[in-house]
Amino acid sequence: MAEHTRGTRPRVFASPGRYVQGRGALARLGPLVSDHGSRPLVLVDDVVRGLTEDVLTASFREADLPLVFEGFGGVPTRAEAERVSGTIRDGGHDVVIGLGGGAAIDTAKAAGDNTGIPWVSAATVASTDAPTSALSVVYTESGAFESYRFYDRNPVLVVVDTQFVAEAPTRFLAAGVGDALATWIEARAVERAHSANMVEGLPTRAGTTLARLSWDILWESSLPALEAVDRGLVTPDVEAVVEATTLLSGLGFESGGLAAAHAVHDGLTAVDETHHLAHGEKVNIGSLTQLLLEGAPASEVDDFARFTARVGLPTTLTEAGLGDADDEVLDRVVAAATAPEETIHNLAFTPSARDVRDALRAVEAVGRRARREAGLGEPQAPGAH
Repeated sequence: MAEHTRGTRPRVFASPGRYVQGRGALARLGPLVSDHGSRPLVLVDDVVRGLTEDVLTASFREADLPLVFEGFGGVPTRAEAERVSGTIRDGGHDVVIGLGGGAAIDTAKAAGDNTGIPWVSAATVASTDAPTSALSVVYTESGAFESYRFYDRNPVLVVVDTQFVAEAPTRFLAAGVGDALATWIEARAVERAHSANMVEGLPTRAGTTLARLSWDILWESSLPALEAVDRGLVTPDVEAVVEATTLLSGLGFESGGLAAAHAVHDGLTAVDETHHLAHGEKVNIGSLTQLLLEGAPASEVDDFARFTARVGLPTTLTEAGLGDADDEVLDRVVAAATAPEETIHNLAFTPSARDVRDALRAVEAVGRRARREAGLGEPQAPGAH
């Protein structure tokens, strides 16, 4: 994906049409959506529907819009996007809303693109930075990364209700912090290499700066925000972290660019051992791997590992289910992470497969030391008590 062609590409910045965040924001969804269509379709899983149906019923009634739900199958595959596209065509819908987390939102984008209608992201968790972007991550039925799918437009509207974020399991927000912390690590690497961002241009200063702003907010506010969410509270720290994980990270990764951290995430999805991890949890292993690949100062690597361990993110292969993995398993991870189309090639250098495997192996000792220094004890393998 790297294109070291400074001077031959324009600088490109992409963003959604409007971003709305706050406690009770979902109650405004009907009036906001009415600007974009009169026959919306809401793509949502059963759990999120149960949590939001009363709010949406009142909101859509206020906007004089019909409320039609379509059940989300759970995995953002090509087949699921095609199925939802058929529902859109059959029902004559003119706007599609992805409601819930990144998987439903990415599928709504794909179905909207398939049918030529606008799409809306309505997030009830802040576990990824998917809502704002003009791309979807496509997975296989088994949950392995398949490809990125790019669109020529972003969502027309993004709505994030922080009360729902605060009432969701704290692990979701922690995963969002892991996903968003990678944004600056990767954007600065793309900037140094003069590589392309995710919208086929060179990064703008705005995109790279927003990636750094996300990083700064997360270091300041993540721990108190997670403590608040443990109690179902919406505080200024929660609002700041939601903005950092959703808006700032979304703009920063798309317009700043991705590098090795997300490529390693994609590689980790290729083995069954890691399927218990959320997206941002795998990304955190990728961030540590990228820092080690780059030869970042030991103090920076150790600070990052200690901080993310305190956030509750995995910092060792043991926690990822790969503590006793042999070279054959890790080589499958590395092969997927270094595939020709992967974003690891946006680095200013070309790491060998052995370089990447060694960096992955080195994560274990770094993460164990960080956990001890943070007073968290030894890492536990999945299913261990």
